[in-house]
Amino acid sequence: MSGLERFRSALARGALRRPVNFAGFLVCAGLIAYAIYAQFDLHLDPCPLCIFQRIGIASLGVLFLLAALHHPRRWGAGVYAGLLAAAALATIGVAGRQIYLQHLPPWEVPSCGAPLSVMLKFMPVTAVIRKVLSGSGECSLITWTFLGLAMSEWVLLWALALGSLGVAANLRRFRPADSRAR
Repeated sequence: MSGLERFRSALARGALRRPVNFAGFLVCAGLIAYAIYAQFDLHLDPCPLCIFQRIGIASLGVLFLLAALHHPRRWGAGVYAGLLAAAALATIGVAGRQIYLQHLPPWEVPSCGAPLSVMLKFMPVTAVIRKVLSGSGECSLITWTFLGLAMSEWVLLWALALGSLGVAANLRRFRPADSRAR
């Protein structure tokens, strides 16, 4: 039996679900740790959309940890797959909005708004969310790149990969090799 066949067989039995969920949690923890490092050591203050992306990655991490600790069977694993997919899609949406703002011509960038802490103090939470998702000028600034991609682009890629991993580990069921031949 080849390595890929053993992997598929283990995934079909659910034997890899817990380690994959723990790995997803560790990746999310690493991403949040780097975001905190970038804020406090590199002095890159996060814009409101960046904070929402952190919340999305943290949500993915909490869901991965819960899925690993709970280690559900059948429909419970499907529930975690759906929740992970929803959290990943929300994070991808926020990151995509920031990427859109970052690629606007300078004359089309919205003006800067109040800081998130001020908005939360004086506005209802739903209004704050609506205002943040409409974007502001501070969200269009690119202050950090790695391999030619801005941090929001990396968040989008990581959320896509983590969401796919979470759905594959918790939902996808491979049939054993002998049942495919029938």
